[in-house]
Amino acid sequence: MKSVQPGLNPALVALMSLATGLAVACNYYVQPLLATVAHTFDLSVNQAGFIVTTAQLGYAAGLLLLVPLGDMLERRGLIVVMTLLAAGGMVITALSPTLPLMLLGTALTGLFSVVAQILVPLAATLAEPAKRGKVVGTVMSGLLLGILLARTVAGGLAQLGGWRTVYWVASVLMALMALALWRYLPRYKQAVSLNYGQLLGSIFTLFISSPLLRTRALTGCLAFANFSILWTSMAFLLAAEPYHYSEGAIGLLGLVGAAGALAARQAGSLADSGKAKITTTVGLLIMLLSWLFTALGGHSLIALIVGIILLDLAVQGVHITNQSVIYREMPEARNRLTAGYMTSYFIGGAAGSLISASAYHFAGWTGVCVAGVILNVLNLLQWWRGAHHEAVNY
Repeated sequence: MKSVQPGLNPALVALMSLATGLAVACNYYVQPLLATVAHTFDLSVNQAGFIVTTAQLGYAAGLLLLVPLGDMLERRGLIVVMTLLAAGGMVITALSPTLPLMLLGTALTGLFSVVAQILVPLAATLAEPAKRGKVVGTVMSGLLLGILLARTVAGGLAQLGGWRTVYWVASVLMALMALALWRYLPRYKQAVSLNYGQLLGSIFTLFISSPLLRTRALTGCLAFANFSILWTSMAFLLAAEPYHYSEGAIGLLGLVGAAGALAARQAGSLADSGKAKITTTVGLLIMLLSWLFTALGGHSLIALIVGIILLDLAVQGVHITNQSVIYREMPEARNRLTAGYMTSYFIGGAAGSLISASAYHFAGWTGVCVAGVILNVLNLLQWWRGAHHEAVNY
């Protein structure tokens, strides 16, 4: 089938943003429920944190093994099938009587919910070049809003019908989204002469040949590790003294993070206008500042809210800028660039979850914040070292 270049209208951008948000949310419903799930299966804090890590490792595996298929297969069919399989993983989670079965469902959901990362480069491909950063920013805002609002939705549904209800409702929504994508997404297949093994190998070749990709991938990796450090232990902080919040109240803080995510949409337009370097630097500095407020959040809700807004604003701004820049470098390999970049991104998320759970277990909220600051400083140092590889107009 020959490649097709259909128009990308606002309604289709909105549908792709919603689909991206729903897909990635599948991996984050559990975060405000960790204390409840830990009670259900009689788990320690470290064991409960491994549920989040399993989701992110599954996602990382999907990024590496499945996303490159977008450069080889017809994308609409691939997107629909993966959306349905992610829904199936959540059904397994909803039915799970034991932790191992829940981890299986979580891993499968994470593996196939990388459909979000096939939608993003498809949107970039269909967009006009002058508006590509803006379109990527809009779709990526859907992704981060999905991550953040998943907590709010999960907390509310869990209070109404228990934590398993969250996964039943989410699986139905994903199945309905698969139908909508089948109906409205254009068929698109890119002409590529590589087989599957060569596609996977080319991801590593891209890393070796592109200093820009390496720098941006490591920047995203450490930024998302910061994000996971904050959100993984948030439920434990808010469920204990002095807060004693319910699942629903914990989930509502996702709305606070959503405000930061929406504020970062402008980052894509700034990247289009040649301000990607300054946007990245400012974002990393704001991220570092956020930990001052977050540390005070152990005893002050207002300080915690300010820290959440600043961190989510910075993470989203840096992430949108990263993707806008790497998509510009090699348009014919956007799915492989996405696979390489986002694999690094979610490996950072998985590492951040493990670090966060361990830090909270051994040193409480202070330990979590110290871990966040250390990773943030490392990120600033590697960014300043690697930024000279980028063109002046980036």
